[in-house]
Amino acid sequence: MQGKEIFGAPQPDGGGVQFLYMDCGRLIDAARLSGNIQDEYMLDLLKTSQGFKTVVHSIGVSVSGRDSKEPVRFVLEMYPNHPGEKATQIKKDLFMDGMETVINLEDIDFEPSDKEVGQIRFEFGTSKVQGDADVRFYLNQGFIAPVQPMEQMVDFNSSGYRKMISKSLMHVGNTVRLEKVLSKAGSGENVTLSFIGGSITQGAGAIPLNEKCYARVFAQSFEKKYCKGGKVNFIKAGVGGTPSELGMIRFERDVLRDYAEKPDLIVIEFAVNDEGDETKGVCYESLVRKALSLPWKPAVVLLFAVFSFDWNLQDRLGPVGIRYDLPMVSVLDAVTEQFKLLPEDGRVISKNQFFYDVYHPSNLGHQIMSDCLINLIDSVNESRDTSYEEDDKLPCPVIGGDFEKVELLDKKELEALKRKYKISKLEAGSFEDVDKDLQLVEMDEEIVPKPEFPGNWAYNGKDTDVKPFVMNINCSKLLLVFKDSGSALFGTAEVFVDEKKVKDVNPLEVGWTHCNAVIILNEEKNRQHKVEIKMANGMNDKKFTILGFGVVRE
Repeated sequence: MQGKEIFGAPQPDGGGVQFLYMDCGRLIDAARLSGNIQDEYMLDLLKTSQGFKTVVHSIGVSVSGRDSKEPVRFVLEMYPNHPGEKATQIKKDLFMDGMETVINLEDIDFEPSDKEVGQIRFEFGTSKVQGDADVRFYLNQGFIAPVQPMEQMVDFNSSGYRKMISKSLMHVGNTVRLEKVLSKAGSGENVTLSFIGGSITQGAGAIPLNEKCYARVFAQSFEKKYCKGGKVNFIKAGVGGTPSELGMIRFERDVLRDYAEKPDLIVIEFAVNDEGDETKGVCYESLVRKALSLPWKPAVVLLFAVFSFDWNLQDRLGPVGIRYDLPMVSVLDAVTEQFKLLPEDGRVISKNQFFYDVYHPSNLGHQIMSDCLINLIDSVNESRDTSYEEDDKLPCPVIGGDFEKVELLDKKELEALKRKYKISKLEAGSFEDVDKDLQLVEMDEEIVPKPEFPGNWAYNGKDTDVKPFVMNINCSKLLLVFKDSGSALFGTAEVFVDEKKVKDVNPLEVGWTHCNAVIILNEEKNRQHKVEIKMANGMNDKKFTILGFGVVRE
């Protein structure tokens, strides 16, 4: 990494940390993206700890910041073969003075259980420290590093930049709702702009995340350009590593704030998070329908982000936008073709400049995403079309809208929903604790993260006689929201519906602390069901957290 911006995100102990994840092929992608490595043999070696040591002789680290005497700790952490095993952590204390410190790998005692390079992080004594970091891998004999290409400054005022941004307008659609947003802003009223999605919407890759994420930059640009006396009320509800399957469940809580807010615009960004969606688009369309059905008729825009391997799911999810004639913006369409060009042939921004890592845009990338959205707004503003009409009734789904009416059920919502879902019995059993070690998310303009799903039911792994979680509920569809973890203290739970086992839920499959949702019941008609969750055989000494449920009653 060269000149990568880093920021000490606030931690509970008062310090700050910048995480850079390298597992699951990210190191290989970073070697291609930042190091210009094309040798497949070298890239293949980087997949494992042993291969990494075969290629890399030493690591050079330098950090620059406003205060050259500011201390920072560099950590390169290996991940083990199995959760809970001891793994190597390479640590080096340095100052933010730009001087390179070299760590010779021959001086490191590596653990035999090391699997792969897991993460790089920069740890600060205080939070909100900002700087630039270089990390270089010096190679062993026999391996050759390619020449690093020189980057050119991005010219935001060039005709090439404007042309690139214009390509992002994938579908203008019916703009009547967007025109209402513009009219409201132009009349001096406040407008509420909201965004729901994954880690890109959360702001990953932006430094600092709460200020430079595309959603915040867009909201500020919109206010400056289109608000005539009023202000923008900004709602950001991105949660890293989660798809629309979870987004549709938390929509009312995180976007509508339990109906305390009425967004004028809702931007939906799940085009790079939904690959593993078990419904192949039904959850996404259900979320879209949920947003479109709100009685105050907010504008809905579909935003398709992009990964560094020139991929997203717009081919799968785009038909949803066509069915409802929604404005759609594709960052993929804007940037990927010009990535292949040389600067003299018309390249506006390199792939290395656009991406902070293989999955997330840099500050430049977030700026481009914002400009793509502003381009849509500009296009609507320049060609107001009063011929558009809006049907109060939504058309039939193109993929499916099974979960359009899904609601979050957790401890907080339990009393309010008991009667609606005829919950005649809810016994937490051994799942009576509350897990406070949850996925933390920076919402809205905040940099201090908040826990997701605090109203949970948790088993602490300490009962000798483990009693199951039991709920009797009347519904047609049910999703379980549970906590993933990278800790070996967690274990598999079994889910039963009407005495039949429907799912083994292993919180270690993903390998890090975050929220996960799975369908455990999907029927057409409402009826009474008994739901039982218990620890699998041999797992009574392990933990498991039920974050909540997504419930549908037709």
